[in-house]
Formats: sequence, structure tokens, C-alpha cells
Amino acid sequence: TAYVTHPRFSEHHLPEHPEHAGRIRAVWRRLGETGLAARMHALDVQPVTDEQILAVHSRGYLDVLQRIGSLGRTVRLDADTYANPTSYEVACLAAGAVCTAADAVLRGDAANSLAVVRPPGHHAMPDHGMGFCLLGNIAIAAADARRRHQVERILIVDFDVHHGNGTEAMFYDDPSVLFVSTHQYPLYPGTGALEDIGAGAGQGYTANIPIPGGHGDASYAAIFEQVVWPLADRFQPQLILASAGFDAHWADPLAGIRLSLNGYALLCSELLRMADQYCGGKIVFVMEGGYNLEALSG
Repeated sequence: TAYVTHPRFSEHHLPEHPEHAGRIRAVWRRLGETGLAARMHALDVQPVTDEQILAVHSRGYLDVLQRIGSLGRTVRLDADTYANPTSYEVACLAAGAVCTAADAVLRGDAANSLAVVRPPGHHAMPDHGMGFCLLGNIAIAAADARRRHQVERILIVDFDVHHGNGTEAMFYDDPSVLFVSTHQYPLYPGTGALEDIGAGAGQGYTANIPIPGGHGDASYAAIFEQVVWPLADRFQPQLILASAGFDAHWADPLAGIRLSLNGYALLCSELLRMADQYCGGKIVFVMEGGYNLEALSG
């Protein structure tokens, strides 16, 4: 297993904000205490280039992010999303880490990869940031994998408790990416209805699975067995990218899904089995949300 992270991920920080630097420090600490970090193969990270970003984001939005660094202060992109003078650089490293993780499994240098990154990415829209997210980390990595490795079919499974509206928007009309999202509904950002299945050539390549609050391990196990597995079997992915949000845990303060850590272990093991069956084990888990530090690092 390749392990990709960077010490600068803690520089993106706003005290008292739910998406603060303590989140990733808690994960680093737990991986160190359990010895897992030492057992994985650490990879060096390079920031993404403008070309990689522009594969999924607009030039105008990239210009906005690049100007923030010169302001010398923390700014709000919206009511939920902040950026300080170094946040754009950190976001470029986060997206670069996911590209590195995907590159490692596609080259055969690792069986699978874990990218412990922040800021998260799945809410970042093509032309603006939102929901604590600045750049679409997984979307950038998916586009990069297609360009650099000629991957023709990429499965993105997003089990964050919030709908990955940004990732969805970037591939909504694209049949080369199957986007599957399990999420509490209704909940922020208010998107991800069952009937939203893609458009144009991409119709049928978006699968939203909205879940009312209160559901937990048994419901998710049934969803994976009855919905996600058949979708993967039909699609036959060559690479799986997982938006791993741990805010569907029962103790998370921002949502109402009741997954336990055992439930999360089942989701991850199912995705690993899926990768083994369809794409030679090639899967990348990417940290997204999760705001109870014990559950996030557990």
C-alpha cells in the first residue's frame, strides 16, 4: 500500500472551523501510534500544474485562487469555505498527492494507495469552491489518469455523508467515469437526487443513492451488495477512486447517518474486493470529510 500525505496540509487552517488542521493531525497521530504509517510505502508529492487543474476547473476560478495568496489574509469563498495565503499551494499539493497515489497503482508500484489530504475536494465545482473544498482532488486525479495512462473506465465511489456535487458536475456528461455517491438526503449541498443519472453521452454513468438519516451498517451493506456491485460489474472499471468521508459515522456532529467503524471497515473491504475482481486491485482511497476526530482517525 502506498501512503501519500504532506506536512503542509496542516497549513490550511482556520481555528473553530469544522475543517481545521486538527483533523489531519489526528489521522497522522493514529497512523503513527498503530504502526500503520511505517508499514506503508511513503511517496513524495509534487503539486499539480495549471494544466492538470484546468482539465476540470475553469481558468477564471484558477485565477481567483492564485490571487488569494497575495491578499495576506484569510478570505471566505462562501459562508462555509475559507482560504488563507497558503491555502492554494496546499490545495495544489493535496490534488498532487491524489495524482501521485493513482499514478503509483497504475504503474504497478503499489497494489493500492491511501491519500491522507486536505483541504477536501468533492464539493469543489468547476468554477468555484464550496463546502470546505478548493480543488477537486479526485476529479483532477481521474482526468490525469485518463491523460497520462489512457485509462478508459474509472469508477469513483463517494461514501462521504454529503453528496459529491463537484465531482459529479465534472463528469456528468462523461461515459468514461462512473460516479456513484451514497449520501444523506436531504442534507448539504441539497443535490444528489435519485433521478440525477447523468446527461448526454454520460446518461446512466452517474448513480446517486440518497439515504434518509438514521440508516447505518446494515443499510450500507445492502446498498453495496444490491446496487454498487452490479453497477461495477456492468462498468468493468480499470481504476477505482474512493472519496472516503468519515462523516457518516454515528458520532459525527454534522450529519445523521449511523455507520460504525465496523461498517466503514466493511465498505472499504468491499471496495478492495471490487478492485481485485475488476481492475487488478487498482484502488485509491482519498480522505474527504469527517469531523469527529476519534471516528475520523479510527
